[in-house]
Amino acid sequence: MSIEFTDDSPGLTDVAGFRVGAASCDIRNKANGRLDLALVVADRPCSAAGVFTTNDVKAAPVRFCQRLLAAGGQVRGIVGNSGNANACTSVQGDADAAETARLAAAALGAKDGAFLVCSTGRIGELLPMAKVAAGVSEAAGRLSRDAAEGRRAAEAILTSDTRPKTCTARFTHAGRTVTVSGIAKGAGMIEPNMATMLAFVCTDAEASADFLKEALRSASDASFNCVSVDGDMSTNDTVLLLASGASGVRVGPDGDPSATALFREALGRVCFALAEKIVGDGEKITKVVSVEIEGARSRADAEKIARAIGNSLLVKSSWFGEDPNWGRLADAAGYARTGLDEARLDIHYGDVPAVLAGRPVPENKPRWKEVVKAARFSVRLNLRLGDGKFRLLASDLTDGYVNYNKSE
Repeated sequence: MSIEFTDDSPGLTDVAGFRVGAASCDIRNKANGRLDLALVVADRPCSAAGVFTTNDVKAAPVRFCQRLLAAGGQVRGIVGNSGNANACTSVQGDADAAETARLAAAALGAKDGAFLVCSTGRIGELLPMAKVAAGVSEAAGRLSRDAAEGRRAAEAILTSDTRPKTCTARFTHAGRTVTVSGIAKGAGMIEPNMATMLAFVCTDAEASADFLKEALRSASDASFNCVSVDGDMSTNDTVLLLASGASGVRVGPDGDPSATALFREALGRVCFALAEKIVGDGEKITKVVSVEIEGARSRADAEKIARAIGNSLLVKSSWFGEDPNWGRLADAAGYARTGLDEARLDIHYGDVPAVLAGRPVPENKPRWKEVVKAARFSVRLNLRLGDGKFRLLASDLTDGYVNYNKSE
């Protein structure tokens, strides 16, 4: 048995037991007709789980979702908007998040507490609730399993993104097909844990909320928490996972072990693909770089080094300039202060060695330059101190990024 993976799929409409709708309600106050509200609705109450930003400053929707999921029980869906983060909005923001959920529940004839809420966009402004109400009503009227509506929903949660981010994974167990599909947004203010991102993942597997939470945390740690564009952590980071059970295939401790293993693999594939799409769509970037650390004393040490390199402005600038300045990699690895032994350090650009056992290999410089000309390449450091390893997907720092973000 294997996973069938579809990149750039229609998104959540691939999953049995869910419908989606999207609307344009001018949350940005630009009257440009851009889609800015998405509604994801399960046919019946379903299990759900989420992982969220670790920022001390959490947006009202994050706090709302955390409280709702902590209370237990099942949900009917998600309502998400772009153009306004509903962050740093005090008690009114909390009231608006709750009202958004109430509006969605009322539109679907569901009970209060049935909808999770997500927002993304500008920080510090109150939601225009009359527009949100109109958007919820419009999206509810468009609920569908049509692929076109699935793509509209993926578009509705975008902010500075240049393109929607979707994918789907499927596997067959005991003659039944299980689907895991996701949509995401994110391009700037990207740094785990997690990124200025929203990701909605749906499956037709049957599972408990406790298992979904554990599986989602594991998948996120290997995907959304392994990316960085600019080193800034957001107030609104949220990944939600909903399970309709429509396939009839149970996964988790009380499910078939082979089906559970395939589900974990499918969820991991979806989360990693969405994370990779987020980095690849980083604001004004030109490079996606896989920073691969191995031979560390622990995974934690490897992660510290990878993040030091991936978030170094000097390193990121050199990637943009296509200058294979391995000295900046060594410097960043050193100031991670994990006890690196320079005399054991190997550095490679792709498969081309730049440093072996602490000794430079300058004759390879022409080959390094060819590696870093590519839009995607890897840098690999082997510390030769243990078995710890970590991979971070990072991007370059461009003048375009600075110009884009120097003002609102």
